[in-house]
Amino acid sequence: MTITMYHSCMAHRSPIDITLRPTTESDLRLIHSFELDPRANELAGTKPRDWPTFAARWAVILADKDGTATGVTPRVILADGVPVGSVNLSPYEGPESIGYWIGREHWGRGIATRAVEVMLRECPQRPIFATASASNHASLRVLEKNGFVEVSRCVTPATERAVERETVTLVLRCMGRGHAVGAGTRRQHAREHEGDR
Repeated sequence: MTITMYHSCMAHRSPIDITLRPTTESDLRLIHSFELDPRANELAGTKPRDWPTFAARWAVILADKDGTATGVTPRVILADGVPVGSVNLSPYEGPESIGYWIGREHWGRGIATRAVEVMLRECPQRPIFATASASNHASLRVLEKNGFVEVSRCVTPATERAVERETVTLVLRCMGRGHAVGAGTRRQHAREHEGDR
């Protein structure tokens, strides 16, 4: 499931360094704990998976070492060397889609914006898509700061992994942060993609 989630909350000190590393099996309990957070799910409009369902899906992802079978590029976000969230690329009807989760205790530190920037440098393929709940303004700002532009929005029906809500689809079509083309389409309307985040 592709879930783009972030929210501006209490201000914390800015992290000194944001880095990414490949996700490993030892990270899964922490990543799952992010997914269980009620406030995070409220913002993203998502429903958490139980541990067996979550672990089974991630076993497939981690077994695919080069991403050729699943198309997923999974990364753990480190702030000053401490795991604080995850950011992943996964297929979106062909093109790539980016999604991320940040532990609630680390909201408001600018981590999501910087982690997305690092991921985009690591993975230069374009276009890259993203979706966010229309009411999650902070997540939309994270994406816009990294050059994504809105291409569409719509009311997305409820699924096993999401509640019914209005979602916004955005796209990054060029290489650099802040230089995406298509700004004139920023207020067109779209639908949500669900994949693995």
